[in-house]
Amino acid sequence: MPRPPRPPALTVDVQRIVSEKLVATAEHHERLESTNDRAKQIARQEEEPPLPLLVVANQQSSGRGRGARSWWTGPQSLAFSLLVSLEHWTGGRARVPVTALAAGVALVEVLAPRLAPRTVGLEWPNDVCVEGRKLAGILVEAPTANRLVIGVGVNTNSRLSDVPAELQDRIATLCDRTATCHDHTELLVGWLQRWDHWFGCLPGQANLVAEAADRLCLQRGLHLRLRRGAEVHEGICRGIAADGALILETAEGLGKHYSGTLH
Repeated sequence: MPRPPRPPALTVDVQRIVSEKLVATAEHHERLESTNDRAKQIARQEEEPPLPLLVVANQQSSGRGRGARSWWTGPQSLAFSLLVSLEHWTGGRARVPVTALAAGVALVEVLAPRLAPRTVGLEWPNDVCVEGRKLAGILVEAPTANRLVIGVGVNTNSRLSDVPAELQDRIATLCDRTATCHDHTELLVGWLQRWDHWFGCLPGQANLVAEAADRLCLQRGLHLRLRRGAEVHEGICRGIAADGALILETAEGLGKHYSGTLH
């Protein structure tokens, strides 16, 4: 009688990731409130370990989205943060929006083959979606002038039944969409490899990142409402500009927006 297939590893093999030189340092935690908070804490230490540094948690209890939004991280989801140096860059924190796009493009490239023939793409500024539902979220933060933290949460092996009732019409999980579980180490290795490519473009060829994100943009042609503080902008999405901005067409013409919350 044939053996059943080996279940995928849900715990990330950080030793493999370091040995393959995908990162310089890695931490694995059974549980954290937030992998981004841990990475920012490390960035502010007097003696910082070699970078890039990866923080992975089996469980994340207080994941965050942009602004004051929380990010639901279900059981058996993949949550990690990458701390990187910007010492040889120009632009510093101004690079945050296009860095989030680089992380998103890399994530789509890893997830799309697993979800084919479904369309996987980006919703500006920081979501990866499939069939109108959020599959993954990205949060980029700048803890110091020359450090960035790229936080990623992917709904991998959770079930839709795990999702809070109020989110079930907005969330997708990789396991539910593919009827199989997925190895977290393989997913993370794939993302780090693609991230390395796109991150390498940012210092001098950030337009290549934005062009890739524009091709993957799922909002093109849709009517969007963007709120930034007291300002509200409504218009038709015309894609993502070469500098990573969202392009909205309003009665006044085309406008570029670098931040804000979509409703």
